[in-house]
Amino acid sequence: MTADGRELAVDGAPRSSVVRHPSIIVIVGPTAAGKTALSIELAQALGGEIVSADSRQIYRSMDIGTAKATPAEQAAVPHHLLDVVAPDQVLSLAEYQQMAYAALDSILERGRLPLLVGGTGQYVHAVVEGWNIPAVAPQPALRAELEAFAQAAGAEALHARLASLDPTAASRIDPRNVRRVIRALEVCLVTGQPISELQRKTPPPYHITQIGVTRARPELYARIDARVDRMIADGLVDEVRRLAAAGYDWSLPAMTGLGYAQIGQYLRGEVTLDEAIALIKKGTRRFVQQQYNWFHLDDPAVRWVGAGITAIAEVAASLQSRPADKD
Repeated sequence: MTADGRELAVDGAPRSSVVRHPSIIVIVGPTAAGKTALSIELAQALGGEIVSADSRQIYRSMDIGTAKATPAEQAAVPHHLLDVVAPDQVLSLAEYQQMAYAALDSILERGRLPLLVGGTGQYVHAVVEGWNIPAVAPQPALRAELEAFAQAAGAEALHARLASLDPTAASRIDPRNVRRVIRALEVCLVTGQPISELQRKTPPPYHITQIGVTRARPELYARIDARVDRMIADGLVDEVRRLAAAGYDWSLPAMTGLGYAQIGQYLRGEVTLDEAIALIKKGTRRFVQQQYNWFHLDDPAVRWVGAGITAIAEVAASLQSRPADKD
């Protein structure tokens, strides 16, 4: 096979009519389902490297609360797109997408197998589906105006404004996700075009095998509770305290994420530690519901696996026997 994926005939001449696109594996699913363990096992078995698709693990100095791969796990398998920006910096979806494609291509060029792994649906879909993301820079004044409107009139009212301008985008965005609603409005108001029309897709030149990791809700919720308890034992309170001491404002998106916001409440004396822990567990269960809105169990493009199933042999077989694409 040539570097561009073109199959060779027995005599070494290229077969111009058949192309095998380079393969990547995508592992998705809700938080605490077991994506990290499966991805490391697959990467070790198949000679792979992991590209993170987690919008919280991009932040430096935020390790425990984001359930980032441990130093031992990162030593076992190379990881990419962890610790990309400081907690007070912004990484746009377009920037993430470009970095992800660069990481995937770099891994492929080294003859390794890339695994895109994470629970941030927007990140995963932007890469897998090849979203053409509108190049509209953040508009601080407009965002402040829209945020003020949401606070005064409510998130539903802000969402209704989007629905009047771009009903397609509004149907895809949870009204409670004020940041995404504001971004869609921002693009629409700046360009004069609905973001849904600008976000056309150009699928990337990969053969993609998607694996979804899921568990029964009672088991998943028990794992979430155990994970949160483990985060506290591992020093989440001290991690958040260090971030605050370093000058990172509580209002930053990074500091309002699950775990950090609630421990912030505790450090400011607004709740007890036990109350903060309960809030993290409750918020994480709610977050799981949102993740399943991105990753549908009936999606035919995803092979869902449950607890105790690694699917390594099946994934390996699918990479070897998949049909060739016509040139």
